[in-house]
Amino acid sequence: MRLALFTFEFMRKILVSFCTLFVFQLGLAQEVAVLQYGGGGDWYGNPTALPNLIRFCNQELNTTISPKSEVVKPDNVDLFNYPFIHLTGHGNVFFSPEDLENLSTYLLSGGFLHIDDNYGMDQYIRKEITKLFPNSPLEELAGNHPIFNFKYPFPDGLPKIHEHDNGRPQAFGITIEERLVLLYTFESDLGDGWENPEIHNDPQEVRLKALRMGANIIAYAFEN
Repeated sequence: MRLALFTFEFMRKILVSFCTLFVFQLGLAQEVAVLQYGGGGDWYGNPTALPNLIRFCNQELNTTISPKSEVVKPDNVDLFNYPFIHLTGHGNVFFSPEDLENLSTYLLSGGFLHIDDNYGMDQYIRKEITKLFPNSPLEELAGNHPIFNFKYPFPDGLPKIHEHDNGRPQAFGITIEERLVLLYTFESDLGDGWENPEIHNDPQEVRLKALRMGANIIAYAFEN
């Protein structure tokens, strides 16, 4: 009975992976979602950020992303419905073994995860990323990486949106078989720049930088 269950689960994952790759490569899936992780951190932070970024992409890049960003858990098979997943928050992040297995399968099958530190997440998320890809450490992306110039030019790399600890903005990534599967943006806080203008009172030029960089990320994820 255990062998039968193992075989069924193994074949299910292969089928899900194949279907995901097929849909992603055809370019039919233009949906995004927020990742609801465990650990107690506020995964629901910046509620207006992703809808605003979607609106910007649809208007400026002629994408056809559903205007409503969904919420998905890392261990759920529904994860494979979205070629782009966004994770943010301030506090603790924890992935269970089931979360890690499903997330890694999703990313290796063509999915893309963008993690944006909303401040206070760094010490927690790095541990979970190490568990997710123990043999592929985070590496800082140089300013000439395609993601910084995919639609809008950012020759100096990740823009600074909000001040945290007087550090420079950094973008880290994990690349598997020459494809960037995970992007971690730190000391930038892009999500705050995507939020409604009255929330943080950022100047329009700052919000525009954040939205353009976000559009680069989404366009890159959809086309690679």
